[in-house]
Amino acid sequence: MQTSTLLGLGPGVVVAVVILAALAAAVHRHALDGGWIPPLTASLRAVGQLAVVALLVSRLGQNPWLALGFTILMFAIATVTTGRRVDRARWWWAAAPIGAGVLPAAAVLLLTGVLPFTGLAIIAMVGQQVGGAMTTASLAGRRVSAEILGRRGEVEAAVALGFEWPAARMLIARHTAREALVPPLDQTRTVGTVTLPGAFVGMVLGGASPVDAAIVQLVVLVSLLAVDAVSAAVSLWLCTACAWGQPGRPRNTP
Repeated sequence: MQTSTLLGLGPGVVVAVVILAALAAAVHRHALDGGWIPPLTASLRAVGQLAVVALLVSRLGQNPWLALGFTILMFAIATVTTGRRVDRARWWWAAAPIGAGVLPAAAVLLLTGVLPFTGLAIIAMVGQQVGGAMTTASLAGRRVSAEILGRRGEVEAAVALGFEWPAARMLIARHTAREALVPPLDQTRTVGTVTLPGAFVGMVLGGASPVDAAIVQLVVLVSLLAVDAVSAAVSLWLCTACAWGQPGRPRNTP
């Protein structure tokens, strides 16, 4: 069955999803030595969560205040997910890089009138921003923590030369935090030449002109770039200040 969603949504969907999930699990187990379970459980969770979200969005999209509450729930789940990835003992600090990235970007779009205060628009735009900030904070936090731990000797050498501990860690780890911006930078640089992102395709299929779709996609990509940049910077600052990250680090060290 071919539909306006561009993809066929007939029985083949089930077959394709099962095959691809099994392929991911097999590669994860045999090539990456990571076991079968993570890809399979991730796929099963995606099925359940998307089913629930589809039902919720159809209701919440009619009320902007309920939609705003749903985005707060998204933010809470993203905080727990990223926090546990970087530092299980102090997971709540993940709220800082995610919130610092999302709140200013969403405020700019709302205040300029680009983002209308409607349920579906809020869920679609802010939800993407929360997801982008979550991914960037996870990457930056984990990479910066590993860099500081792995190059502890260089940090101590910088302190011996007169640097404060946070400044010494920053000297070592700043370039690592920038690597978390590689995916959004590449996505923005290559939009329209490598892929046609979902917002663009969805709007064109929905009847919008290609020019309008391109403008909306530009807003989405640039807002995500701003969100991710702030999220990476705050993650870097928290890790170099030893407020977050560096799992296994003795608490009594500077």
